Amino acid sequence: MIELDDRTLAIRRQARAWAQELKPLALELDQDPDAIHRHLDVAIVSYLTRMTVPPEFNPDPVVVDGRPFYGTGTLERVVFAEEVAVGDAGMLLAAPGPVMSGVLVDAMGDEQQKKWFYSRIMEKPTWTFFALTEPDRGSDAGAMNTTLTPDGDDHFVLRGAKRYIGNAARADLGIVFARTRPGPLGVTAVLTETSAAGFTAEPLETIGLRGLRITAVTLDDVRVPAGQVLGRHLRATQRGMWSAVQGLNRLRPGVAAFGLGIARAAYEYVLDNRRTLTTAERHRLDRLGLRLTELRQLIWRSAIAVDDNEPAAGYLASAAKARASRLAEEATLEALGCFGPGARLDHPLLDKLARDARGVEFMEGTGNIQKLNVFTGLVQGHLRRD
Repeated sequence: MIELDDRTLAIRRQARAWAQELKPLALELDQDPDAIHRHLDVAIVSYLTRMTVPPEFNPDPVVVDGRPFYGTGTLERVVFAEEVAVGDAGMLLAAPGPVMSGVLVDAMGDEQQKKWFYSRIMEKPTWTFFALTEPDRGSDAGAMNTTLTPDGDDHFVLRGAKRYIGNAARADLGIVFARTRPGPLGVTAVLTETSAAGFTAEPLETIGLRGLRITAVTLDDVRVPAGQVLGRHLRATQRGMWSAVQGLNRLRPGVAAFGLGIARAAYEYVLDNRRTLTTAERHRLDRLGLRLTELRQLIWRSAIAVDDNEPAAGYLASAAKARASRLAEEATLEALGCFGPGARLDHPLLDKLARDARGVEFMEGTGNIQKLNVFTGLVQGHLRRD
């Protein structure tokens, strides 16, 4: 059984305390996703604006119990994400910061690109985006239609469309995946500013995770300086989708923790709001509590594997994410069932949790994709069948 060290326990306690500030804001953000602009001074949002910025670019980290925290470690991030998601998953997703783009910049960017990106992040609260998914094609790199073509010696041009991109409508900059030529080595990633001519982001209506402000992005001859193409200093096999997959492996344990937080929030809501339970309800709730603990251990194990660069890291992350998606949905439905037929109307926060839970399935790959990845790990001997 994995146990946390003193350092990680410290950020866990701090995150749990901060998360209490989010609960009163959850329904407000659900009603108005732009409410995030009114709450940038909330302590946890302030931390999220700088979370994952490396020490060399972050002179003012959060300090807890005399220790600086940068959020660059996967285990640290998953412990933090669970606690924040218990407070409100929507606020976690709506907050400005480097998030997914920062992971890829860290993996693929040269020193100049990192300095440019992180200086923008540290200058003021800055939203970013990560544009991989396309209409009718999802995240299938082999079918990607967005193109990046040379335009003289110093610029490239982006043409295409992306869909279901979080925060793009409120972001200042982010990453776009595009194709430079046919084949698996033809996919690359570029840093893009939303102020560039031809870049359009239109918010889409959603019923859950509304704080994320999911958008459709159109790229109509968007000019990109050559210096903003990521991975130019790397070998061709280390660019594009290879780096994207490595980045997703680092992010998936966090998404799993996010789902765990939603499930735990529903579980704790029942404990706080049902004074008496039938024997059958108590049995089901006890079983749910055990499942939460089991999933937490799997998530921590996957995070440690990522931090240690273990061969099984990506497969464990997929297993954790697939299980978290399922548990988030089942836990919220179980909680609703404890309050009768009118639960969604009588308990709007629980209704929000149930709607948010559905969104976890579609973050960083659906369950079918994750299960295929786990199967690959088993076949290749990276995962034990027990």
